[in-house]
Amino acid sequence: AMADPSSFASPACCLTRHLHLRCRADFGARALRGTAALTARAEREALRCLVLDTKDVQVFKVTVNGQDAQFAFGEKHSFKGTPLEITFPNELRRGQEAIVEISFESSPQSSALQWFTPEQTSGKKHPFLFSQCQATHCRAIFPCQDTPAVKLTYYAEISVPKELVALMSANRDGEAPDPEDSSRKIYCFSQNVPIPCYLFALVVGALESRKIGPRTLVWAEKELVDKSAYEFSEAEAMLKTAEDLAGPYVWGQYDLLVLPPSFPYGGMENPCLTFVTPTLLVSVVVIAHEISHSWTGNLVTNKTWEHFWLNEGHTVYLERRIGGQLFGEQFRHFQALGGWRELQNTINTLGDKNPVTNLVISLDEVDPDVAYSSVPYEKGFALLFYLEQLLGGPDVFMGFLKAYVQQFAYKSIVTEDWKKFLYSYFKDKVDVLDKVDWNSWFHAPGMPPVKPTYDMTLSNACVALSQRWIKAKESDLGSFSSADLKEMSSHQLIEFLALLLLEAPLPLSHVQRMQEAYDFNAINNSEIRFRWLRLCIRSKWEEAIPLALKMATDQGRMKFTRPLFRDLYSFDKSRDLAVKTFLEHRASMHPLTSMLVGKDLKQDQ
Repeated sequence: AMADPSSFASPACCLTRHLHLRCRADFGARALRGTAALTARAEREALRCLVLDTKDVQVFKVTVNGQDAQFAFGEKHSFKGTPLEITFPNELRRGQEAIVEISFESSPQSSALQWFTPEQTSGKKHPFLFSQCQATHCRAIFPCQDTPAVKLTYYAEISVPKELVALMSANRDGEAPDPEDSSRKIYCFSQNVPIPCYLFALVVGALESRKIGPRTLVWAEKELVDKSAYEFSEAEAMLKTAEDLAGPYVWGQYDLLVLPPSFPYGGMENPCLTFVTPTLLVSVVVIAHEISHSWTGNLVTNKTWEHFWLNEGHTVYLERRIGGQLFGEQFRHFQALGGWRELQNTINTLGDKNPVTNLVISLDEVDPDVAYSSVPYEKGFALLFYLEQLLGGPDVFMGFLKAYVQQFAYKSIVTEDWKKFLYSYFKDKVDVLDKVDWNSWFHAPGMPPVKPTYDMTLSNACVALSQRWIKAKESDLGSFSSADLKEMSSHQLIEFLALLLLEAPLPLSHVQRMQEAYDFNAINNSEIRFRWLRLCIRSKWEEAIPLALKMATDQGRMKFTRPLFRDLYSFDKSRDLAVKTFLEHRASMHPLTSMLVGKDLKQDQ
């Protein structure tokens, strides 16, 4: 089997199949401490040891089937953490299981956890904690086989202060007073579908819920819960649409949790409990994306992060199919073309010879967080969209996707498995498949070898208006007015600005006139505001500097924060202020965001 370059574990020798976690969240010490009991099965004869991933985790004691076991830490690696080697008191026969129980404590600096003081929350009264394990941060909470090649079920008992609520990526299984501490409460959770460690998730805070569907609660701090319930009311309709397309939803509950604004991603597809950012005023797309992961990613999983496109390309494909069902086929094509432009933008930033722009990447000595970009999402989607057009259209291709999910459900796979199945499913169209330049699609950097065909109906207005601005001379600026935007949706405004960002910066007079005519500064939609502020900074409009800094620090979604900081750093008038602002905010930023923005601003310690 191919080893996972991002993990120290050897699942070919020994496989962890179930986790029983008992721990307490200590807000004073900013630590999770307790025991992780892993059910491990020997995959070969005479097994004497188990190697687990850890990162900044203390281990106090290990037992195997109740007997004390010796353990030792290996050499620390810069981003992979430190392997933990456990020696079994007695060797295991192939197929034999043992319970390996580890007493552990996470570090206050854990890269998986963000701890908030009460002042950093909406309610200002209670502290808050959330985890983000993807890609390789579960090891920074407790020792585990932190590779997506391994899937396990889990049961958890979490002790928290009794005025707070704990939630996990699992079905809720009751709560009771903590017998050891009357000021605390224990929440229980059960996840009976095997999941990779990166989908382990925990949140603790003063959370309330509203029921918005037969299997859906929205959870948020009191101040946000009603607004969120209204905003995500489409969730059940989307779930049903996804089930029609991809097959039954196997996870039971589908809850949504609104996180504090420092959450580094738009959403995270934790099973039973999708995490979403509060910047989501255009929530439909992200919710459709996270719902789609219930099939592609969570049920069929990439075996290593080098094949991340299998998770994300298929999920974007499914998300856009849901959008097409809800808003029409022209809208699906419009979103698809927007994705192609996003890919162009990313490849402009990363460079078209950069190996991280390959669809299948090498992560040998590369940190998956540093390699992360829109490439697996949008190059992956482009390949599937191209194949859809080659093989007979959306319905034919959806037949393949549904069969693919059935074939590989509960498994972890690599690109070769996917390709073999594609060939067997379309065995009558092998001649068509053989014409695909697989080597370039998978292993060449830069833009794909072929561009799919896109219906331009909804894009034409965006292209026309962006071209008017690009070609306008000083004397033409008076011809622009708010009437230009009358017929355009917010999605089209996003696309109009995205098109301008692909070009050379506009003259300063143009963006100043655009503000006079369109008043973009008054728009709070984060996707529009983000692109507008980037446009202003690139055209060197100094008045936009405080607005861009405010957006970069008021929320922490890396999709917004990193490019804003990068643009501010590139503009000589704002470089020093960008660095100073980052250093002031660094301590309260999410650990992942602070690491990556630090690299962008050449401040990495």
